[in-house]
Amino acid sequence: MVEIETERLLLRRWRDEDMEPYARMCADPEVMRFIGDGSPLTREGSEGQISRFLRRWDERGFGLWVLEGKEGKTFIGFAGLAHQEDWTEGEHKTEVGWRLDRAFWGRGLATEAARASVDYGFETLGLERIISIIQPGNVASRRVAAKAGLTLRGESHWRNSKVVWYAVDRDDRQT
Repeated sequence: MVEIETERLLLRRWRDEDMEPYARMCADPEVMRFIGDGSPLTREGSEGQISRFLRRWDERGFGLWVLEGKEGKTFIGFAGLAHQEDWTEGEHKTEVGWRLDRAFWGRGLATEAARASVDYGFETLGLERIISIIQPGNVASRRVAAKAGLTLRGESHWRNSKVVWYAVDRDDRQT
C-alpha cells in the first residue's frame, strides 16, 4: 500500500493500534451524524469496517488510508478512494471520502487529505472522474468537496438516503 505525505499529514496503511481511536471516533454521534442512517458504530462495527477497508485495498489496489498527523503521529481519521459499485448516476463509481475525529474538524485537514486522494486517483490510477456522495445537510463535507476541486453535479437517492453528488473530471482539473 502506497503512503502519501502532505504538508501536515501522513496517509498510511491501517495498523492494529488504529482500532481504539477509530472505534472511539465512530462511536461519536456527531461524527456519524451524516454517515448512513446516522447511527454510531459499535466496536464490532468499527472492526468490520477496517477489515473491509483492507480487503478493498487487496481487491482493487486502492482504498482508504489512515490520516496521521505528522507532528505527534496522532490518529486523525481516514480519507481515500472507494469503489461504489451500487452508485447509479453514471459509469464512474470511484468516490473520494473522509471521516475525521471531531477534535480535528475545522483545520483544513479533510481538504488536504481529499486533495491528495484526488491527485492519487488521477496521477497514479489514471481515473477519468472522481465523485463524492454527500448527504445534503452535511455542509462541512460539501465545503471540503468544493475546496478539493469537485463541483456539484446533482441530487440522487442512494442507500435509502437523499444525497447530493460532486465530481471532478481529469480534463477539468485546475493545476
